[in-house]
Amino acid sequence: MTESSLPVAVWVSSFAAGGTERQMVNLIRGLDPTLFAVHAACFEARGPWLDAAAERAVSIAEFSIHGFARPATWRQVAAYARWCRRQRIAAVITSDFYTNVFGLTGAAMAGVPVRIAGRREINTDKTIPKLLLQRGAYALSQRIVANSRAAAARLRREGVRADKVRVVSNGVTMPNAIAPRVPASMTRAIVVANLRPEKGHDVLIDAMAARPELRRLQLDFAGDGPCRANLEARARRRGVADRISFLGERGDIPALLDRAHLFILPSRTEALPNSVMEAMAAGLPVVASRTGGICELIDDRVTGILVPPGDAGALADAIVRTIADPVRAAALGAEARLTISARFGMSGMVSGFTDILLAELHRRDVTLSSHLPVPASGRR
Repeated sequence: MTESSLPVAVWVSSFAAGGTERQMVNLIRGLDPTLFAVHAACFEARGPWLDAAAERAVSIAEFSIHGFARPATWRQVAAYARWCRRQRIAAVITSDFYTNVFGLTGAAMAGVPVRIAGRREINTDKTIPKLLLQRGAYALSQRIVANSRAAAARLRREGVRADKVRVVSNGVTMPNAIAPRVPASMTRAIVVANLRPEKGHDVLIDAMAARPELRRLQLDFAGDGPCRANLEARARRRGVADRISFLGERGDIPALLDRAHLFILPSRTEALPNSVMEAMAAGLPVVASRTGGICELIDDRVTGILVPPGDAGALADAIVRTIADPVRAAALGAEARLTISARFGMSGMVSGFTDILLAELHRRDVTLSSHLPVPASGRR
């Protein structure tokens, strides 16, 4: 931060090991401190990404809530609005449903001049009250940043004006240069995803049981979530429990990718999954569902293999074909790495947000002189 940097708040629900959290923490760390004094706002100041955010954020402000139906939540919104005024926040960036509703409402109450919403999923399972809250939050923003063309298209189908939407793709930090890997045999695969219904782990378990050629394939599930017990039971019923390791939340994903021969993501719906990007950046061949933003990452049979979502038979066939030809699989992984390096670097994500911030601040004539911090003697 310098004396000429504008105060900006970046919202994230918590600092858990999720894709949205990782992107927002990287944004906090990546925004130019000569332009912006970045504050992190959250509902819970905990999780493995907290220290990384704290290294660069001017402050971390926590506003604990337990649902929007409670009066205490709206007292917290008022407290957050006071915080925005006290810090003279010039712009707010939110990231998902809850941070959109809370963060944009409080920012509007405080008169924050630039309010940028986020859309990072394409799920259609929200209740009517949630949809109404979401629509109200979007109305309080000047721009909505979608992390994929698929998410932008979903916004348009929900009635958001196209000229209000901007697409800034997720970014990934490229690992060090690696030589293409051609294993003698492909015996270990990995899925990195929270154990939730939309991620399709159940489909993969059924696929593992469907073909005898997959009996030698060991599968790691990295991630945790509400479906874990049901998935473990399903693996036992299908007779594949001895071939699937439920690893839980892990902080060593690069090492797990390095030991794997294949990455699989059988999601039913996705916006732009960080896990696929990281696997491609690591040079792994990927088999994934043909859904949402995955199709923006993978060119079928060039940088990975795409299959219909929810189709265990097609998924099993694709995995069998991929592990049967390690040379071809290595070529897919090498091409995937080139694609990620060229199109989805972390610097591109940060630059996209920077351009939007500067354009919106300029459009509203926001300058440092209009957002000088309040002297300590004048704070309450």
